[in-house]
Amino acid sequence: MKICVVALGKIGLPLAVQFASKGHTVIGADVNPKVVADVNAGTEPFPGEHRLGELLKTAVAEGRLSATVDTAAAVAESEAVVIVVPLFVDAEGVPDFGWMDAATDAVAKGLKPGTLVSYETTLPVGTTRERWAPRLESGSGLRVGEDFHLVFSPERVLTGRVFADLRRYPKLVGGVDEASAKAGVEFYEAVLDFDEREDLPRANGVWDLGSAEASEMAKLAETTYRDVNIGLANQFARFADKQGLDVMKVIEACNSQPYSHIHRPGIAVGGHCIPIYPQMYLWNDPEATVVRSARAANAAMPSYAVDVLAAAYGDLAGANVLVLGAAYRGGVKETAFSGVFGLVESLRAKGAHPFVADPMYTVDELEHEGLPAHRGEAVTAALVQADHAEYRALSPADLPDVRVLLDGRRVTDPAAWADRRHIVIGGGAE
Repeated sequence: MKICVVALGKIGLPLAVQFASKGHTVIGADVNPKVVADVNAGTEPFPGEHRLGELLKTAVAEGRLSATVDTAAAVAESEAVVIVVPLFVDAEGVPDFGWMDAATDAVAKGLKPGTLVSYETTLPVGTTRERWAPRLESGSGLRVGEDFHLVFSPERVLTGRVFADLRRYPKLVGGVDEASAKAGVEFYEAVLDFDEREDLPRANGVWDLGSAEASEMAKLAETTYRDVNIGLANQFARFADKQGLDVMKVIEACNSQPYSHIHRPGIAVGGHCIPIYPQMYLWNDPEATVVRSARAANAAMPSYAVDVLAAAYGDLAGANVLVLGAAYRGGVKETAFSGVFGLVESLRAKGAHPFVADPMYTVDELEHEGLPAHRGEAVTAALVQADHAEYRALSPADLPDVRVLLDGRRVTDPAAWADRRHIVIGGGAE
């Protein structure tokens, strides 16, 4: 089968490699010429994805994967098209469809009868049927359900472990009609493998959810649930701080009961999923007060963390403060919606001089992200923002002038900081 993957980012490129590993011929389309050149050379354009480098090199060397900037031409050669173009929301939570509109128009230009089009980018409920179907029809002159098939099948993976997650989690598919759903199920069964899982209500594999809307809703629901759950944990942590309690002991006790599961609290939740997708849900359902409150609670955590630091340290005006970790998650070189930006802003609001360090980033890369990179300046306070494995062994010897360390990820060893002030959000008495 010939497959086109539109957008060779941190999800799209691993998908293209996965499809090629199953023996299919894949053309990746991307608007970035450098990404296209890297892929055609068998070179990983971004680091950090487990096994991507070796699998990419093999797929290109065997002639099963190539890349182009001409999306329409790639679509015209393909029997299936998978679109993984990013979708963001503005400050008011309104989706910005600009990039996806442009990609859809390019796909429509090359669309031919019999092709399956699958959107994997997380979308507000109703978008596949109400926005993409008419746009594809208008640009191609073809009719959905008669001339081509259209499904929504959300990605359910985390960067850094995409290939493992593709096997672990059921692939959800929802078509705009029965024939599209059937084509979508057959396609994903041909390009994916699945681990056996006895904990699922049915066999792991491709699950037809009955409609594109149900599939869209499922992705928004699972990510919004996590945001609400984390928001609750953060509320517990803030109350625990006031009471001098260790919130994790409380959470562990709750989670020992089979019907409870509470996430760990933390400075903030970043990445494309948690900060963005609940806002898409709110765009669909503006009366979802629980979702709105949780999103506000999580967004406020960087400011709260700085307040906790100031309470322990004293006046932060003029103090050099080091933020450890720019990435939104440990072990992942990605700053999308990371808590680091809120921390830097909140520290500056207190009059502090913030600096940022991250073992995955060079000084130049941090400054390119708009962050004040640490160049060896003496610092007297520090906050752990990302749970990088490197921070597990962090000690005063690494930061000799630091009087107060606030660990927002529960990754450092309190015993190593016994002679300094070591604070964990929701950590109880020191």
